[in-house]
Amino acid sequence: MAGVIGRVSTPQIALAAATAKTVLQLVAPSNHRVKVQRLSVSFEGTNTTDAPVQIDIVRQTTAGTSTGTTPVKDNDSDAETLQTTANRAASDEPTTTDLLDSKMCHPQGRIDFGPFTIPGGGRIGIRCNAPNAVDCIASAVFEE
Repeated sequence: MAGVIGRVSTPQIALAAATAKTVLQLVAPSNHRVKVQRLSVSFEGTNTTDAPVQIDIVRQTTAGTSTGTTPVKDNDSDAETLQTTANRAASDEPTTTDLLDSKMCHPQGRIDFGPFTIPGGGRIGIRCNAPNAVDCIASAVFEE
């Protein structure tokens, strides 16, 4: 790893009630691993009595159908080019192989996960399942 820090964040993503959705997926380049320092999800719930959202950090083997989003360097003067890519808001869920971590979060809250390592060519996703419709934003900080 060269010590280049990257960041990626999603715009606001709508979660349908009782429907699991991968809100952010990081894809490591085929030639080296990526160290994920922090994954974060925050919610914009308005009802204090809504049930918590389940957030899973998962290994995935496909992109599903999603929108590409471009990570940025923490220090834009670093000469290296980030090789890690990202996808957001899957409309067709990626294939999931392993559950790495799982937590519940109130839909008016924020929760962080990490650290994790993604092997070369691997994928890690943040998948949310909310009992009630709610919007969220997900982000990641990683090192190449």
